[in-house]
Amino acid sequence: MPVSASSLASEGYPDTGAAGAGSGTRRAPPRSLIAGALGNVLEWYDFAAYGFLATIFAKNFFPESDAFVGLIAAFGVFAASFLMRPVGGVVFGHIGDRYGRRRALLISAALMTCSTVAIGLLPTYALAGAAAPVLLLMLRLLQGLSIGGEYTTSAIYLAENAKPERRGLITSFAGCGASAGTLLGSGAAAVTAMLMSSDDLIAWGWRIPFLAGVLLGGFTLYLRRASIGEDEEAPARDAGEGLPLVRALRTDGANMLRALLMNLTLGVSFYMIFVYLTTYMQQVDGLTDRLSLQINTISMVTVLFLAPMFGGLSDRIGRKWMIASGLVGMVLLSWPLFRLLDSGTPEGALLGQIGFAVLIAMYAGPMPCALVEMFRRETRCSALSLSYNISLGLAGGTAPMVAVYLVTREHWDMGPAWYLIAVSVLSLLATLTMTERRGAPLG
Repeated sequence: MPVSASSLASEGYPDTGAAGAGSGTRRAPPRSLIAGALGNVLEWYDFAAYGFLATIFAKNFFPESDAFVGLIAAFGVFAASFLMRPVGGVVFGHIGDRYGRRRALLISAALMTCSTVAIGLLPTYALAGAAAPVLLLMLRLLQGLSIGGEYTTSAIYLAENAKPERRGLITSFAGCGASAGTLLGSGAAAVTAMLMSSDDLIAWGWRIPFLAGVLLGGFTLYLRRASIGEDEEAPARDAGEGLPLVRALRTDGANMLRALLMNLTLGVSFYMIFVYLTTYMQQVDGLTDRLSLQINTISMVTVLFLAPMFGGLSDRIGRKWMIASGLVGMVLLSWPLFRLLDSGTPEGALLGQIGFAVLIAMYAGPMPCALVEMFRRETRCSALSLSYNISLGLAGGTAPMVAVYLVTREHWDMGPAWYLIAVSVLSLLATLTMTERRGAPLG
């Protein structure tokens, strides 16, 4: 059953009633909700494009003496950008709580657009030597800073402007934006690889997806400036109240730890399944880069369509049991699904990845709303951004690198499956301790 407003008040949440500020009864027009979710498409588009083209970045930006070292270095740069996400969470969480959600959303989108286009203009190792990977790392760190505030702030904006009875459905579009961005990144890489030879792709074709990011970034900024109004209820503008993050740690530390653990599986599964597996299918199954990208794109379409369905279902049966069901499935089915992926056939790889896509959609759909509902409005951006981004930085950013090590150096093709099972158990235990707040006001 959904928790009542009075029970929330007993836990320290203000009993604002159905019409209280931030209760979710005030509704923004659809255009502004689209603008709130669209930034995730931009953010994850670039992250995905880099992951899918990791083997090409390894050849272009690192010495070619050892292919394994180059690939580890390329995924290491991928992981390093994730380590900036907690910093971005602190920075943009503070901006969102102190100065309003709109300002945080605009700044994060602008920063991501500039750094994405800059990657497409970088000189390679052959031209700039050691400066090339250093510049790549710096731009990836800026992207990590940007993405650290985007997903959580957009989820908060969507939840705070949705009707309580549809909050799970509306907030799931934050995750759908991330999936759509990953899909676009995968699709752009797949189309680029399909339209040119491997030599051209390595020489200059890899730049196209990053330079094209200016179109998506420009549209996102335009829509956000035009559609998202100033936040009249920025809850912590008075600097005398203290830093929002300090207040969040003091009042919501337990929920921040819970959110961190719940998101471990989201980080590992998403970046292992939809970023690393293109490399896995090439190295272990012997599939071509074109075919592996096509399979990945099909799987992303599956998540894109199913996540809102599961988010909407959580409005009826609750977030807790919807998320827990997906995690139970991940614990029980990760090994057999990886056996399909390890089969060496395109059909087995496709079935295995689609199976993972269904499980990820099951818990990723309602997850954004569940996380928003955990925290008080006045410190919500800071609390959620830090806990989410520490989890994604530690688990998500390192997942492809851990998988490469287990498969390539330890020769353990099923190692990624057992790693995924272990983190799923931790997330499941944390989920079972959460309080169901479906339908309660977001006071």
